[in-house]
Amino acid sequence: MTSEPESNLDRTDRAILALLAEDASLSLAEIAAKVGLTQTPCWKRIRRMEQSGVIKRRVAILDQAKLGVPVSAFVSVETTDHSAQWLAKFGEILHGFPEVVDAWRMSGDIDYLLHVVVSDISSYDIFYRKLIAALPLRNVTTRFAMERLKDGPLPLKPLGSA
Repeated sequence: MTSEPESNLDRTDRAILALLAEDASLSLAEIAAKVGLTQTPCWKRIRRMEQSGVIKRRVAILDQAKLGVPVSAFVSVETTDHSAQWLAKFGEILHGFPEVVDAWRMSGDIDYLLHVVVSDISSYDIFYRKLIAALPLRNVTTRFAMERLKDGPLPLKPLGSA
């Protein structure tokens, strides 16, 4: 599903978004001060961006290791069925797996890419067995992450840049 980019965002909106993307716990007063607004117009801008869907939600980034799920696996899934019904069923099944933190439909040589977080390899094996039993898949390939090298917000281009 694609959506049109929000074209009516000005420099101040983009500055607010950059601040929220870096630290969503900033107070309204802090955000307003950093972008040169008073609180009411700043709040109205944030509210408008929430209502239009530019701001989907505000979340905390949690430490996987400290929460007992230090293993990240990237799972490539290939299927022979590309029907809308199969995709709907697959999406429904994925929502039943809390281990799947991100799921993408891909172009190229794989059909889907899943980011799975688990406590250990045995836990991954349990997840894997449930996944392959849930519906027919042609191929499932797993790559385990060794180290996360970057974790950051979306790259917001300043207004007027190419």
